[in-house]
Formats: sequence, C-alpha cells, structure tokens
Amino acid sequence: MLHLRCCILARLRSSPDTSHGSYLHRAISAAAAAAPVISPNPSFAVEEYLVATCGLTPAQALKASAKLSHLKSPAKPDAVLSFLAGHGFSSSDVAAVVTGDPKVLCSSVEGYLGPVVAQLTGLGLSRSQIARLISYCHGNLHLTSIVSKLQYYLPLFGSIDSTLRALKRGLYLISSDLERVVKPNVAALHDSGLGDCDIAKLCLTNPWLLTTNVESIRAILSCAESLGVPRGSRMFMYAVHAVVFLGEEKIAAKLGYLKKTFRCRGRHCCVQVSNLAEEV
Repeated sequence: MLHLRCCILARLRSSPDTSHGSYLHRAISAAAAAAPVISPNPSFAVEEYLVATCGLTPAQALKASAKLSHLKSPAKPDAVLSFLAGHGFSSSDVAAVVTGDPKVLCSSVEGYLGPVVAQLTGLGLSRSQIARLISYCHGNLHLTSIVSKLQYYLPLFGSIDSTLRALKRGLYLISSDLERVVKPNVAALHDSGLGDCDIAKLCLTNPWLLTTNVESIRAILSCAESLGVPRGSRMFMYAVHAVVFLGEEKIAAKLGYLKKTFRCRGRHCCVQVSNLAEEV
C-alpha cells in the first residue's frame, strides 16, 4: 500500500492538470496493475511446520513433506499434535511418530487416532512404546489389524520390548497375514520340535522367518536335519540357527573343514558352525 501511494503521488506531481479527477482514476488503476498480487490465503508451508512444530530435522522434514503436499492448512496437524500432547507423548515421541508415518498428521483424532491409542494402551504399551510402534509401521497402522497381531506377537516374543525389536527388524510382520502366513510358519517350527523359547530366539533376530513362505521354512528345517542333528533334540535349534545365518552351501563347506581338521561329527560340528554363524 505504501508503494501504491508513492506511485500515485509521483504521477500527480508530474501532471500539469490541476483538476486531476480523471487523471487520478487512471493513476490509481495503473499503479494497482503494476503492484504485486498478494494472495489472501498463502499456501501452508509444510516443511517449516514439520521443523518448527513437530521437531523434525530439515532433512526429515523434506522427506516427510512429500507425503503431505496436499495439506493446505495446519488444522488437522494441530488437532493431532494437541491430542498426542494431551495423552503424554513427549516431543521426541511426536517426532518419532511423524518421521515414521507423516500421514498420521492427516488422521481423524476421534475416528481413528483416539481408538488406536486406547486399544494399544489396553495391551500394556506405554506412550513411548506406542510412538515407537507407529514409527515402525510406516503407514500400516490399521486398528483391527495391529491389535490382533500384537495380541499374537506379544506372547510369542515374551515381552513388549522384544516384540517391538522384532517389528523394527521385520517390516512385514505388520502387513503379513497371520492366518495364511505367520501361523503356518510357527506351526512348522513347532512340528520340528522347537519350543516357544527357541522360536522366539530365532525369530527375534530373524523375523523374516515368520513372513516367508512355509516351503522355505521346511527347506531350512530339512537342511538343519541333514547336519546330523535329529529334530526334537536340544541341539536342533543350533542347527536351524546355523542354516539361517549361513545357508546350505556355506554350512557344507564349514562342516567339511571342521570334520577334516578337528574330526568332529554330528551335533558337535553343528555347535561349532552355529558359533561361527553368530560371528558373521
């Protein structure tokens, strides 16, 4: 406006017409046309919001903003952040949630986010654990799915922290079908004589064992048995562990070396191979 006034006054001073009514109208029109157009509703600066309000780093904000380019105002994100803050989520929890799943800022608090948090709290998860879980889900946080899967995984892995560690390592544990994929794999491991603790140990470090096809599990079990360790024995878990880490070809090579060098056989070779596998 100040620039507009200066333009008008400059034109008036240079005009020889002292009765400048019509000229004043033309001057205002010309100056208004030359002035920059300012939008009354400037677009929502998503990256700046993510940094200033959500605690993300500039690099994280740049990556997250690609999934939030449709946002035109901070109304929904403000409601989500207010909900999280009101339920005890720390600033670091919020940053973890938004970094892991930026679209959570577009969620309906009453229709989605509230029920999710309530159900997860009911399973015994703390606020920080819920934040970790959401950040691991990468947008796959569907209420009925995640609750039913946690109800299965929690007793399998023995604790909330162990379950979260497995979920962090195994991205597909959330999206895989329990009935058609996960449970048949666990059943195959059980049928080979592995107990709950053995399965938990194997799958905590190798969560893909739960989400691969059951034929792959059976092939691993057969390979482990071919090492000379019978299914159901105390040493069978070590044989499976070795096969999982090293694969059939490396197992055969290491067994040949151990038999030739140390004259060990059967389960003793298997223990040695398993120890080597842990060093890989």
